[in-house]
Amino acid sequence: MTEKEMWNIYTKNNYVKNKTYDAWCFGGNASKANKLAKLVVNGMKTATTSAYQLYEIDNSPLPPIGGLNVILDSDNNAVCITETTKVYTCPFNQVSESHAFKEGEGDLSLTYWRKVHIDFFSKELNVYNLDFDENMIVVCEEFKVVWKE
Repeated sequence: MTEKEMWNIYTKNNYVKNKTYDAWCFGGNASKANKLAKLVVNGMKTATTSAYQLYEIDNSPLPPIGGLNVILDSDNNAVCITETTKVYTCPFNQVSESHAFKEGEGDLSLTYWRKVHIDFFSKELNVYNLDFDENMIVVCEEFKVVWKE
């Protein structure tokens, strides 16, 4: 199903105050994007983290509370719609165990979360000739699934 098809079904069946949405897939490779999307659909993943610097580079606002997102797989198929419930920033090295758990990845530990996110952010920032730093500011976003097939 395309993002527009899913969005149209959702808005026909639900009152939607703001009829705009963002559509995106999780970063990394295709396999990782699909695995993370599946964790969201299954309710295991209710949070994500991104590099604040990239919002600055793109001159993009942080995700708004109440914002709706069509989550895509690596082939741009819509898998679900989420609503952002909480957004905050903090240094990477101060991300909490609770947030790491909500990300739903690996063994759900902060140690695992740090390991995979150091690798992810290092690669992501390298594209912009930036280096990973444990003190860098990250955007922590929590969400809930509001629609899935």
